[in-house]
Amino acid sequence: MNKEEILGRIAELRKERKAVILAHNYQIGEVQDIADYTGDSLGLSQEAARSSAEVIVFCGVHFMAETAAILSPQKTVLLPDLHAGCPMADMITAQELREWKARYPGRKVVSYVNTTAEVKAESEICCTSSNAVKVVNSLPDDEILFAPDKNLAAYVARQTKKKIIAWDGYCYVHNQILAADVQARKKTHPEAELWVHPECRPEVIDLADKVISTGNMVKAARETSAKEVLVGTEAGILYRLRKENPRTAFYPVKELAFCSNMKKINLIKVWKALEEMQFRVEVPAAISQRARGAIEKMIQI
Repeated sequence: MNKEEILGRIAELRKERKAVILAHNYQIGEVQDIADYTGDSLGLSQEAARSSAEVIVFCGVHFMAETAAILSPQKTVLLPDLHAGCPMADMITAQELREWKARYPGRKVVSYVNTTAEVKAESEICCTSSNAVKVVNSLPDDEILFAPDKNLAAYVARQTKKKIIAWDGYCYVHNQILAADVQARKKTHPEAELWVHPECRPEVIDLADKVISTGNMVKAARETSAKEVLVGTEAGILYRLRKENPRTAFYPVKELAFCSNMKKINLIKVWKALEEMQFRVEVPAAISQRARGAIEKMIQI
């Protein structure tokens, strides 16, 4: 089948299966183009929950599909490539979190949404990169355990009076963006604004004009009057930013800021997911219920 035939088959199956296709901002361009909704992980899961669709094809990574399954337990959630995982989410297990909590009795755990369902189930509350500070400040405690991203934890620690005890995890894509990369780019684009994700290293954040989540980068792209913007996050978002605002030139801080897991899904795999109803992501009810509680506490805030 050629591309046009695959697109036609996806369109037919989407209607036949009563499906909605969701794509994360880091997905390849052709996957973003066929999506009903494109956005950040939590926003997509909330969109899935609002949708009347019976089938959710989640073009992202495994923890995102889990979150959609938690928020939409009555729907079928499909991940087109079962091997699309998240190294940062894998940096902490539920057992490791239980052992960590035991070393800090009574401390509340804030877990990033970039975690497994089992880790969310062991947490007091979840957060996203855009609301992490608000979530931490919502808790009455003076000391907070924060997992798994130490860079996001360091960013939050600067914005709150609370003591943040961080798990030693990180997103390898953001952690590999260095201050030297920024400085090199600034030499070739001296007038450009610098937008970076809160998962970046503290020394990179220090250089930024804006520290914002992927969802807020999309909003900022629509509103900016800057001629040039350097973007410090996974390079897949550039496709979306350039579509939102063709008047501004968006450049990656680092060309190789590339998540291989986010690039595993393509049109053929989306077609196969709908054709064969594969690969279904399910969360056991006991875990789902507890994880949902942590997510809903965040959403209420």
